Amino acid sequence: MAYESVYLEKELQIDCIYTIHYFEYRNDFYYAGERHDFWEFQCVDKGKAEVCAEDVHHVLNRGQVIFHKPNEFHNLSATGTNAPNIIVVSFACNSPCMKFFEDKILEFSDTERSILGLIIAEARHCFSSPLDNPYTEKMEKRSDIPFGSQQLLILYLEQLLIHMLRRYTTTPRYPSTILNDSSSISTASRKIVNYFEEHIRDSITIEDVCHDNLIGRSQLQKLFREEYGCGVIEFFSHMKINFARQLIRENDMNFTQISEFLGYSSIHYFSRQFKKICGMTPTEYAYSIKAISERPQDPAQESNEKNGADV
Repeated sequence: MAYESVYLEKELQIDCIYTIHYFEYRNDFYYAGERHDFWEFQCVDKGKAEVCAEDVHHVLNRGQVIFHKPNEFHNLSATGTNAPNIIVVSFACNSPCMKFFEDKILEFSDTERSILGLIIAEARHCFSSPLDNPYTEKMEKRSDIPFGSQQLLILYLEQLLIHMLRRYTTTPRYPSTILNDSSSISTASRKIVNYFEEHIRDSITIEDVCHDNLIGRSQLQKLFREEYGCGVIEFFSHMKINFARQLIRENDMNFTQISEFLGYSSIHYFSRQFKKICGMTPTEYAYSIKAISERPQDPAQESNEKNGADV
């Protein structure tokens, strides 16, 4: 047998890193500004900060990040009311996909904050230059850099940008564990399924389905019994919980946020529905081998810190 290798494209590539800083500013800090021919992002980890990008002024809140494209003038200052903590990372990247980040103010997810934490930790392993000096123009390497530290810095930064780009540009899918994809499924039932997908975050009744789709209650129930072997609301509940499983695997929201996102009246009702359909609690599912194997790569080590107690 003759094996052939598979070429994998690298759609986003960091060429080099210029600076990685974590600043704990005073409430009167002011940086006059600069422009340079490489990328930079500024993220607020605590408090607020004022940022200028060319002639446009912004106030960044905790968790927000602004990207400055090459040769864009930018400055940074405290608001005067609080002492902010700011993360600044500058790097060279010529990948076409970076255009997405131009003129953007975004928010980091929990997963992305975890990746950013790894970047800061690895920078301390890699550089002897203090990370809290905003005027450092060249980071000096340590003489005792751990094996792979420099490579990990690049990989973590690429992972951070890829994760953000995919999260903001990929249309979420609404899978159903009980959806039958065979050709026997009628156009009418597919229309109802599409309706469910559009209202996956809502709390809807049979009356809502009938009214919005111009179908009688008995006809609707008969349709789903014959084609899916379950009741129409049971089908919708399975869709919701299956989407909840996807959100748990992605690890960007805690259980309370998932419950609210999917329109459940309470976290306790969500938990009961989840266990009824999956046979385990959300926490048990999050720690199951199946969930872990299907989860996107995530450097966060303790998901229970984010998800809280067993529900």
